[in-house]
Amino acid sequence: MAEFTWDAIDRKAVDTARVLAADSVEAAGNGHPGTAMSLAPLAHLLFQKVMRRDPSDSTWIGRDRFILSAGHASILQYVQFYLHGYGLDLEDLQHLRKWGSKTPGHPEYGHTDGVEITTGPLGQGLASAVGFGYAQRFERGLFDAEAAEGQSPFDHFTYVIAGDGDMQEGVTNEAASLAGRQQLDNLVVFYDSNQISIEDDTDISFSESVPDRYAALGWHVQVVDWKKTGEYSEDVEALHAAIETAKATTGKPSLIVLKTIIGWPSPTKQNTGKIHGSALGTDEIVGLKEVLGFDPSQTFHVDPEVLEYTRGAIAKGQAEHAEWQKAFDAWAESHPEKKQLLDRINAGELPEGLEEALPVFPTDKAVSTRAASGKVINAIAPLMPEFWGGSADLAESNLTTIEGANSFGPLDAATKAWSTDPYGRVLHFGIREHAMGSILSGIVLHGNTRPFGGTFLIFSDYMRPAVRLAALMQAPAIYVWTHDSIALGEDGPTHQPIEQLSALRAIPGLDVVRPADATEVAYAWLEMLKHNDRPAGIALSRQNLPVFERGEGDASGEVFASAKNVAKGAYILAEAPNGTPDVILIATGSEVQIAVEAREQLKGEGINARVVSAPSLEWFRAQSENYQDQVLPKDVTARVSVEAGIAMSWRDIVGDKGRSVSIEHFGASADYQTLFTEFGFTTEHVVAAAKESIAAS
Repeated sequence: MAEFTWDAIDRKAVDTARVLAADSVEAAGNGHPGTAMSLAPLAHLLFQKVMRRDPSDSTWIGRDRFILSAGHASILQYVQFYLHGYGLDLEDLQHLRKWGSKTPGHPEYGHTDGVEITTGPLGQGLASAVGFGYAQRFERGLFDAEAAEGQSPFDHFTYVIAGDGDMQEGVTNEAASLAGRQQLDNLVVFYDSNQISIEDDTDISFSESVPDRYAALGWHVQVVDWKKTGEYSEDVEALHAAIETAKATTGKPSLIVLKTIIGWPSPTKQNTGKIHGSALGTDEIVGLKEVLGFDPSQTFHVDPEVLEYTRGAIAKGQAEHAEWQKAFDAWAESHPEKKQLLDRINAGELPEGLEEALPVFPTDKAVSTRAASGKVINAIAPLMPEFWGGSADLAESNLTTIEGANSFGPLDAATKAWSTDPYGRVLHFGIREHAMGSILSGIVLHGNTRPFGGTFLIFSDYMRPAVRLAALMQAPAIYVWTHDSIALGEDGPTHQPIEQLSALRAIPGLDVVRPADATEVAYAWLEMLKHNDRPAGIALSRQNLPVFERGEGDASGEVFASAKNVAKGAYILAEAPNGTPDVILIATGSEVQIAVEAREQLKGEGINARVVSAPSLEWFRAQSENYQDQVLPKDVTARVSVEAGIAMSWRDIVGDKGRSVSIEHFGASADYQTLFTEFGFTTEHVVAAAKESIAAS
């Protein structure tokens, strides 16, 4: 066990952190001071004595990760960032939760240097931290699998502070179950068990034994009770000993239950809901400062000796970084090919030859886009060793398995169907879509690998909070959503997505991609992988679809356009027979074939229809206005959208004179051919809609 000291200067630094938290929330007029005050000893312990971090370099890959899952207590983290030299100053603390500040109400990734992940909705931080644990182990296996335990430059810990709210959210239980099954001994979680939430005492709604639950989930559990004697005593030495035990524990993630009094030592509001989510008030702050021996007339006061001591973390971190660099350089010298791989990944580059490796699909055989996606995944995998993923227990339906690869998991997790390896590439999330979304975000934000995860499109609803946060963070996770319409058939309305495509398109910063055929799938995957600045979801069909015969360039005459145009989001798949469209048919996914058939029928009636395949409206809107106008000329107001979902996404595209072939109600249980006929996804219906739009124009 490392030598431990806790001197008067540590205690003063802790008390300074408490007062700064109280002053900051008071200046903001709102916020969450209580947790920041009572957890100040833990935060100081981690930032000053436990974690290997370099405040001058927040991107150092050898750093320990810190995640404040109780994100409402953001001032806890900001105060430590200020004290330990992460680039915040007192003015930043004075502008907590204010416009343009570096100290927003919840920690935001990419906004405040040193923040590893955006933690707002409770539970997401802890659930995503499991993804950090996944990524650390996979990264180690990818680059340095043969190193002895704890001896690799890719070894580090992820530390998480969570609260009662995190433990109540269901997503954490899903993720914690996976962490236990995966034996993630690089993950250390502190559960601040203060039993107070906004509605005061949590006994009103929360009574189970969290330690017993986590032990049952396969975690190593310790309890540090600062209330056990009846006299509140912040036994930091016991807490430090628990951390050292957690770090030395192998084969299990660690939960350290820390029993605290929220808002300690606020004189009258400690241990109440009043201090959880609101400013203390003038009188209470005066009382707090008097209890701690601070001058009540001073605000945001920091003794120079305290700052000099805490800022020592900069030199310490730089020294640890330099020592790590020696080990890293030795690794790089002995692993030149691995170093080259790491350099490519860090540069955000794809491997050479990736486009050439994409499968070519014959046009004489129909194939579902989910099956095409499976083939593309397996064409990509040999060239991208950092590429890994799996499914929420739907691998045979999502076709997300990397063939010939072991599953990611401890050896004792192997089954008759799956061989495991701690560094395997195939992920099994079980039936846990909530956790899968969060874990994918954690993997991406940890860095150096590229994950994907699959489920049915309808269950993207279960993933939505994590998907939204991924978009907010610009985290390039890839979601494989199959069974993308009522055409999944007999499973019926509970499984048939109706509003999901439009609802997902409503998330700013998320790319939603619905390819029309197998060839579009290949180029859609290529384009998704090119983007390192946002997540993407690809919606794929269960049913077989024709593979269009295409030319090498743009559409001309009766020659269909190359699928390389997928990168533009929408493109002219089939030009109007005379080159000038009377009507434009815009479709996605499996409905593009219907638009193509309608074009032929309209042609026979002397009506010239252009077919536009629009796999990604987000990519299309990113194109120049000139290109968009070429595809959808403003003077052609006769337009028909064709998509087996609600029409919400298409209103701005088809305009007042356009028509949408859509479904505005839930589906039914039947074969997909019957459903398409009954619900109007037919050539005849599209032709009729085209004529209506022409008449309206």
